[in-house]
Amino acid sequence: MARAIWSGTISFGLVNVPVKLYSAVHSKNLQFHQFDPKGNRVKNKRVSEKSGREVDYSEIVKGYEVKKGQYVMVDPSELDAYKPESTKTIDISDFVDLDEIDPIYYENTYYLAPDGKAAEKPYRLLLESMEKKGKAAIGKVVIRTKQYLAAIRPLDGVLALSTMRFADEVVPTSEVKNGSSGKGASVSSREIDMASQIIDSLTSKWDPSQYHDTYREQVLGLLKKKAEGKEIVVDEPEEEQGQVLDLMEALEASLAEAKKGGRSGSRAGGAKKSSRAKKSTKKTTKKSSSSRSHARTKKSA
Repeated sequence: MARAIWSGTISFGLVNVPVKLYSAVHSKNLQFHQFDPKGNRVKNKRVSEKSGREVDYSEIVKGYEVKKGQYVMVDPSELDAYKPESTKTIDISDFVDLDEIDPIYYENTYYLAPDGKAAEKPYRLLLESMEKKGKAAIGKVVIRTKQYLAAIRPLDGVLALSTMRFADEVVPTSEVKNGSSGKGASVSSREIDMASQIIDSLTSKWDPSQYHDTYREQVLGLLKKKAEGKEIVVDEPEEEQGQVLDLMEALEASLAEAKKGGRSGSRAGGAKKSSRAKKSTKKTTKKSSSSRSHARTKKSA
């Protein structure tokens, strides 16, 4: 059963909704430990850049770089006075149209659940009212020792809280090199029509379960085989070669492929290489005595 990482109340007007906060995602990134060539764990130490002496954590102060190579030193105790007060309350300041919030502002998402039987009715009231109006609630919340801007929104029959980036944390598109909209280029109505047809042919209902982290799956397969002491065979595809097609040729080829029921049209672009059958060679990784010893499962320290 999921474990709550925060509890408090949602406050809007004179209504308070006791809630608990749960993680909505579970990262499955691969994590590797570091070893020396003999298989011994490698540990990191805090050392002085000048003397090389190891520095105890209690002796460390913080420095903020104000100019290149120039720092303002701050003792951790000086920052304590500025820590946000943990009020255990999400104070709603505004309700906004949900579709007005661009996803670029969302950071991390959590589920909110009613905290206790008495909280179920006001929780349901807020959820159904926001669903009906298509609104998101904007407020601030302190989780652990950090204050966040947050959006509360209906999500699959529950309330979800997403921490958000502040406006000055989002890079404006005007700062993108050479512009971000290709204003200097022009496209014909025929090109737009063809591209639209390709989009229509590849349009499907959103189903996140059909997408997989193939890299992680392949690496986990490799690690399983190594742990079992199996011989590893690696396919090495030859470098793809071919002529570069112009935009119209790429659109026409992609549209023809899409009409056949293929999905390679999604790779269409201004420069697309003609496809060729890929040849591959198999490379066998031979196990030396040292590699066999490293195939043994390492226990974390």
